[in-house]
Amino acid sequence: MSAERIVPSTPPNAAFDTPSLSSQSSSLPLWDRLSAWASENKAVVYTIAGVAVIVTGAGIVYYRSDSRTGSHTVGAEVDSKKRASKKERRKAKKEKDKEQAQPNPRTPEQGGQPDVKQNIPRVASDPSEDLPRIDPSTVESFSDQERKEYATKLKVAGNKAYGDKSYNEAIDLYGKAILCKPDPIFYSNRAACYNALGTWDKVVEDTSAAIALDSEYVKALNRRANAYENLEKFSEALLDATASCIIDGFRNEQSVQGVERLLKKVAEAKGKAILEGKQKRLPSPTFVTNYLQSFRPRPRPEGLEDTADLAEDSGKGQLRAGLAAMEKKTGEGYDAASTAFDKALELRDLGELEAFAYNMRGTFRYLRGENADALKDLDKSVELQPSLTQSYIKRASMHLELGNREDAAEDFEKAMEHKQDDPDIYYHRAQLHFILAEFADAAKDYQKSIDLDQDFIFSHIQLGVTQYKMGSIASSMATFRRTMKKFDKMPDVYNYYGELLLDQQKYSEAIEKFETAIDMEKQTKPLGMNVLPLVNKALALFQWKQDFQEAEKLLQKALIIDPECDIAVATMAQLLLQQGKVTEALKYFERAAELSRTEGEIVNALSYAEATRTQLEVQEKYPQLANRLQGMGGLPGGGGMR
Repeated sequence: MSAERIVPSTPPNAAFDTPSLSSQSSSLPLWDRLSAWASENKAVVYTIAGVAVIVTGAGIVYYRSDSRTGSHTVGAEVDSKKRASKKERRKAKKEKDKEQAQPNPRTPEQGGQPDVKQNIPRVASDPSEDLPRIDPSTVESFSDQERKEYATKLKVAGNKAYGDKSYNEAIDLYGKAILCKPDPIFYSNRAACYNALGTWDKVVEDTSAAIALDSEYVKALNRRANAYENLEKFSEALLDATASCIIDGFRNEQSVQGVERLLKKVAEAKGKAILEGKQKRLPSPTFVTNYLQSFRPRPRPEGLEDTADLAEDSGKGQLRAGLAAMEKKTGEGYDAASTAFDKALELRDLGELEAFAYNMRGTFRYLRGENADALKDLDKSVELQPSLTQSYIKRASMHLELGNREDAAEDFEKAMEHKQDDPDIYYHRAQLHFILAEFADAAKDYQKSIDLDQDFIFSHIQLGVTQYKMGSIASSMATFRRTMKKFDKMPDVYNYYGELLLDQQKYSEAIEKFETAIDMEKQTKPLGMNVLPLVNKALALFQWKQDFQEAEKLLQKALIIDPECDIAVATMAQLLLQQGKVTEALKYFERAAELSRTEGEIVNALSYAEATRTQLEVQEKYPQLANRLQGMGGLPGGGGMR
């Protein structure tokens, strides 16, 4: 999920682990701060079927209740061996060798241990040999006691066949046992045979029958989840795996990892579909403004002044119109600018301004998520005018977003070859170092950017945050105090300083800084107000006093000003979920996915949405588990499901 400030948070999975410079998120991205705060306080989190979960740059992080017992894995029970120590593996091997010397193979429900539901005595011969013919026509003639005895013998015989890997024979024996006595264990054991054969539809059929007889049969739920996963029915698998975890009390790490894996698969599958059908458009004006202002303001190129005599329907006229529209810093203004830059290159006749025109069109294509076309424009820009260093810088940002770190570094080097004293080069290279957690290198580049130009506020802000990330809290606070003194009329410094205070849980001071930033935004940019101070203040009230009502009002105000601010949308979803308003929260999480630019951002948002959706499905399909889940919440302020 893209935050809309200076350095973006990292997407949640390995496939998209290079963050987008375009998001220009805060130095302490809101998603990161949500995650860090939740890990310490467990309050800005939500309960996905009994597990408090947050989506972070490292993946999905769970906090489990320890009020339940049990231990089961998603899929085959033998998976639990993967985490055994060498000593345990040696012991298991000795036991296996000993067991193989005896006519007592493992059963599908035992996993080498006595069955927890029905401990059957060991037998040395085939117990089915002395049984009468068993089929639908003969079963009716047996007494209840005979059916019970025959079913037990058939089960033992089926277990032996399973242990011998004679799966088809075991399937036949379990089927006859089911005729005698429809027992969930028999269905689940037959499903284990189908599982071994990879007949996933049959696994689903038999485990469903077992679950119909015992809705809390964990092994059957796990087997069905595994089958659904192999059938690529990830949503169904996620529901079963989650239900299994609730019954087990989230005590088994492999089960939890199974839920995490499935949550990621569901989100990725839906994310790709969304991205394929997604209309390319500009993100929120808050996002665009924060990206554009990460470059130092420069006068318009010569020939594009307001006083220049340019026809409106000329290439240069459209280029000037685009720059004028950008200065409004509104959604309508940015849309008009994007259209004007496109038209400028269609009309041509740009002369020495052609490279600049490609730079600007590439910038807005990039913001719309059209990375391939944006790269072509910037390639053309540097080809036409190699000295236009901003084109190298922007292209480096795109390379980094696409995971091409070496290409990004090369572009920064090329930019320095043409203009070594351009402070923007060092500022944006510092951004690259910051994102890659190379904080010492980032601090050096931020300082170099400051040395070349003292008047760019974000170099000072980012230096302070980098010092904070390095653990130099005193240096960071001192940097911010100097920055506030130097830029005392700029709302940005108060907002970002407030974020650091919030991270330190200095709530009262943080809120004071956010309020100062809000007042300044209203005064200086009434039509293009940056809504992030409103979002931050809402988050502070949410964390500090659990003041849901006031926090919700602030977020609603932010969304009136900037309806497409994804951070405001996502924070509203968290707020609603914390109050137990699960259905409403789901709508906001889905909206956040719609607003995301890149596949990684969409997957991050959908991970929240799918976890929330699963919680609703659990309540509907397993009402008894919903009641149990209520006792597993344990979140401050009565959070969790209600």
